[in-house]
Amino acid sequence: MRIAGAAKLVVAVAVFLLTFYVISQVFEIKMDASLGNLFARSPLDPPARSTKPPRYKCGTSKACPEKHFAFKMASGAANVVGPKICLEDNVLMSGVKNNVGRGINIALVNGKTGEEMDTKFYDMWGGDVAPLIEFIKTIPDGTIVLMATYDDGATKLNEEARKLIAELGSTSITNLGFRDNWVFCGGKGIKTKSPFEQHIKNNKDTNKYEGWPEVVEMEGCIPQKQD
Repeated sequence: MRIAGAAKLVVAVAVFLLTFYVISQVFEIKMDASLGNLFARSPLDPPARSTKPPRYKCGTSKACPEKHFAFKMASGAANVVGPKICLEDNVLMSGVKNNVGRGINIALVNGKTGEEMDTKFYDMWGGDVAPLIEFIKTIPDGTIVLMATYDDGATKLNEEARKLIAELGSTSITNLGFRDNWVFCGGKGIKTKSPFEQHIKNNKDTNKYEGWPEVVEMEGCIPQKQD
């Protein structure tokens, strides 16, 4: 009987020790996992990279180099939605700002500082071309000039007006016709043709809207004027 009692005691102790060992091992594993997670989130580690794509000025597709101004612009959509002109994250003209209108929309920007100078629109369907001509003549040298059509920007244009706009760097202005969509960025006093210009002809076979072509958009980096 004593031998049997001693055997039971030995078995009980063995079971207790085995249980204690198993519990301690599980606890150690959990502690290691918790410590691992803690150190994985250590503030000393660099923050995880965001998967959200970067946003550039005016919503352009890439950043501009130093000493360049980022711009993005769009022509009007038929006779419903006005054009939009943005430079350096500053919306110069848009329907929301209520400073656009039928015809040719123009924004002037200081070529050195990028600051807005003036915005105007001239009705080239029911208006007069003379005020547009006088306005272009008064633009100071070194000014960035951004233009966008809305509805119709060509009917009242004459040879003098087209010549003055061509001198700002435009190559498409000579062919701009009734209800064509056109965006252009040039400058007063430049010696070369501007690379920033988009033009879509009004064509009943290819028009996106009834009587009007699709919207034209353009973005780019304008070199800052140097002294």
